[in-house]
Amino acid sequence: MTEAFDAVDVIVHKRDRRELADAEIQWVLDAYTRGVVADEQMSALAMAVLLNGMTRREIATWTGAMIASGERMDFSGLSRPTADKHSTGGVGDKITLPLAPLVAVFGVAVPQLSGRGLGHTGGTLDKLESVAGWQASLPTEAMLRQLEDVGAVVCAAGSGLAPADKKLYALRDVTGTVEAIPLIASSIMSKKIAEGTGALVLDVKVGSGAFMKTREDASELARTMVDLGTDAGVRTVALLTDMSTPLGLTAGNALEVRESVEVLAGGGPRDVVELTVRLAEEMLEAAGRGGQDVRAALEDGRAMDVWRRMLSAQGGDPDAPLPTARHTEDVLAPADGVVTQLDAYAVGVAAWRLGAGRARKEDPVQAGAGVELHVKPGAVVRAGERMMTLHTDTPERFARAEEALQGAVFVAPEGSRPALGPVVIDRIAATDDAG
Repeated sequence: MTEAFDAVDVIVHKRDRRELADAEIQWVLDAYTRGVVADEQMSALAMAVLLNGMTRREIATWTGAMIASGERMDFSGLSRPTADKHSTGGVGDKITLPLAPLVAVFGVAVPQLSGRGLGHTGGTLDKLESVAGWQASLPTEAMLRQLEDVGAVVCAAGSGLAPADKKLYALRDVTGTVEAIPLIASSIMSKKIAEGTGALVLDVKVGSGAFMKTREDASELARTMVDLGTDAGVRTVALLTDMSTPLGLTAGNALEVRESVEVLAGGGPRDVVELTVRLAEEMLEAAGRGGQDVRAALEDGRAMDVWRRMLSAQGGDPDAPLPTARHTEDVLAPADGVVTQLDAYAVGVAAWRLGAGRARKEDPVQAGAGVELHVKPGAVVRAGERMMTLHTDTPERFARAEEALQGAVFVAPEGSRPALGPVVIDRIAATDDAG
């Protein structure tokens, strides 16, 4: 067959800072998925996008072409409206676990297609697999049935959604183009739009433990994704949230499930509860079910009931004890004073080195490994007091984890005041829905 374009011409157009035509973009992604455009050619195009950027129209067309490379899900047969949440990833970010059942309490279906952890950020599926019997993979019919009956499902995304993205994602990882905001935004949004949800709330993390280290970059990514969702007819809003300090008091799979259950039981760390409630309110508002007393559903057990049904529907035993690591070691305060800083990235790397995360997607993870925090910024400590407990099945990992934590906690003299900012930094909505 004769191809409509030549890959080199498309690369040169973007290299020379020209806008790509819709037909060029649609062809290059289709041809790449078919194997006509080679990896080295797509690498060159990705680098040109990183260096020269894309317009809103180009990004929307690029995203649409990635969606068109695969199948789309359809939730129109459900009796409930749908809403989803996507987080750009962080340390201790277990919010999906209490959030999905909480939103389902109010008659909104939550189809949470999640992923696995890579590097210092944890994966929702890895966390839930620490629950005995729980299965990540569900056939589409079973997923739809669970959304109708229970109202929430957390499961692995099928390989049929945006296969062009899967191929391009792996390429970006090895060509230094992961940071290209048009490619990040289209990667996330192609899967979310193909998933078929009616409303989407984005949790865009900013800070040391986040992918986006600066508020400026996080805002640009959030705005780009909100525009993509809006242009595709999905009611989309983004929250910029703080990831300079880990969320909650745990980073690690079973440790985070335990903390999530505490939140569902009406307790848990303040920051986790606050972000769960705020995201639930945004999801319900976007799905047309706003104005609910969300916090009450955590406190009176309704969200816990849905959680138990959600786990059971996927083969999980909500009453089974969670795995615990065979070995623990404490990290002690070096001096008396006030904790003014606790670096999220360092805690994430330590949890990863203890076995909670993976360096390559095929690596196994330890269910019980991770970092448990006993203090957060603002806490007063005494020299020799426990600040963290490290958990692992393989004690030879302790030394490398402790290395990652060097300088992660700053203890200032008593009387010092840490700069404690809000969990939610900003809200970015469609331009006709700013607030």
